[in-house]
Amino acid sequence: MKKKRQPQHQTLNFDLVEKWLENFFLDPLTSYFDQTQFQIDLYETETEWIVEAILSEYEASEIKVFIEGKKLMISALRYPPSTEHQKKIRIIDFPFSVTTQEVSAAFSNGILEIFISKTEIGSGKNRFITLP
Repeated sequence: MKKKRQPQHQTLNFDLVEKWLENFFLDPLTSYFDQTQFQIDLYETETEWIVEAILSEYEASEIKVFIEGKKLMISALRYPPSTEHQKKIRIIDFPFSVTTQEVSAAFSNGILEIFISKTEIGSGKNRFITLP
């Protein structure tokens, strides 16, 4: 009989995470990209990190979410592409590997939510996250 695999708890240096969050929100480029690309917010719960992106001008089919190593990339491009609708992209560098965690996403009422589990193991591979 196989033993059930226990979820992997991510061990993080909390000082490092606190410094990362502080740098993210105090970085002038964060505010600049909120204005020129699209706004994002980061939230933390006991079991997951949540990235929220305001993409009210887009449909789910026009949004792509890709994770690679420690990076989360969100891109949006209106179809058909035109000079007035440029591709918009945001990249978030996490202080831990995102690919080793379970990641899911939801898009509703112009708000994209990406859930990065702190307890569930991911594939460890770079991958696109499918929007339902």
